[in-house]
Parts: sequence; structure tokens; C-alpha cells
Amino acid sequence: MMFGSSQPVKAKATTVIKKPVDEVFHFISDEFFANYPKWSPEVVELRCLSEGPLRLGTLARQVRVDHGHRTESTFRVTDYQPNKRLCFSGVSSPYRCVYDFEQKTMPTPSTQVAFTFELSELELFMRPFEKLIRVAVQDGAERTVKNLKGLLEGHE
Repeated sequence: MMFGSSQPVKAKATTVIKKPVDEVFHFISDEFFANYPKWSPEVVELRCLSEGPLRLGTLARQVRVDHGHRTESTFRVTDYQPNKRLCFSGVSSPYRCVYDFEQKTMPTPSTQVAFTFELSELELFMRPFEKLIRVAVQDGAERTVKNLKGLLEGHE
């Protein structure tokens, strides 16, 4: 079905970070505009379009360069549950990023972070490359949690 709608491209990766959930959530959400380019180095420009701290409804704009391909997108915070979940949805593009947080009680407080990226629709010209895109999206999700773990635990 070459010209029909494609299935969403979805990737999920999980890691456990040896830090308490409030510290992990703070790094990812409260300090989002300072830290996002650190765990996602493809982001070359990031700007908050709303007043105040990151919260439900906050709008932002990013410019990314992935494998030499430059893209711009505007996104909105669509779910904000402190120490539990942070979700961004594309306004100008059909994507969604979700960070889920779960406190773990190991020998020391730790946090399980699950990152999910979903591209709800592929543009027609991208559909012949769907398998490659799925692999790249999964690799990106795994790199995201690996980078977060390295940054928060102090070894990049």
C-alpha cells in the first residue's frame, strides 16, 4: 500500500539512573532549555516561545540537524506530571515525545526513565525509506536514554 497512510513510527528505550526521581525530573523538565541540547546534540537551536517555567501548554521551537538534514519544529508540553511524566507533541509536525519516570528502591534511590518517540505519520516521499527510518528512530531513542544516564550519573 504505497500511497495509503503509513503506520506510526514508534520507538521506546528505558534506562535506570542512579539518582532520585525528583533530581532526574528536575534535570529533564525544569532545566529543559539548558539541558535538552546536552542529551540531544542534534539540537542546534532551542527557544521557549512561552513565558515562565516549563509547564503544561508551554510552546517551544527547535532546529535539529540529523545526519546532515536540517529540520525546524514547534512543539507544546501536552502532559506535565511532576516526577511521573513529561510529554511534548509537535505543533508543526506530527510527532510526540514522552518521558516516563518511576522511582526504584535499589540499594540507593534510582529512577527508571522510559523515553518514547512517535512519528504519527510519514510524509509520502519518506515512505519508501520507512524501514530505515524505524531503525534510526529506535537508535535515537536508545541514544537519548544513554546520554541522559551519562549526564546525570556524571560519565558521558
